[in-house]
Amino acid sequence: MPSSKAADIHFKRVYDAPSADDGQRVLADRLWPRGLAKAKAQVDFWAKDVTPSTDLRKWFHEHPEQFDEFRTRFLKELKTLDADHNEMLAALRTRLTEGRVTLLTAAHKLEDGDKQTHLDVLRDFLESR
Repeated sequence: MPSSKAADIHFKRVYDAPSADDGQRVLADRLWPRGLAKAKAQVDFWAKDVTPSTDLRKWFHEHPEQFDEFRTRFLKELKTLDADHNEMLAALRTRLTEGRVTLLTAAHKLEDGDKQTHLDVLRDFLESR
């Protein structure tokens, strides 16, 4: 989906309070966040298919220092979804054309200011199309 304008994508922990600035709130985790009621999360869309596979998520948990390899593997998974015309990926792309999207995660890495998360890879993939 070529675009002359960069997508307005932001990141936030799903446990943080929703804000009017969030735009559409998209949960980008394969698993629902532990202990969080769906009403409190105020998630507009759960993009669980557009996240690292269970095997890749477990591998990265065991090898967090190998982010470059994780990025390569996750991009391969995303390209496969794209080639298969995944409905969830298509729906996420449509949401990006409608304005700001805040990708939500339960990961603690956002608290640490870490720039090496699955959200970074997903954003880069979405912006490259």
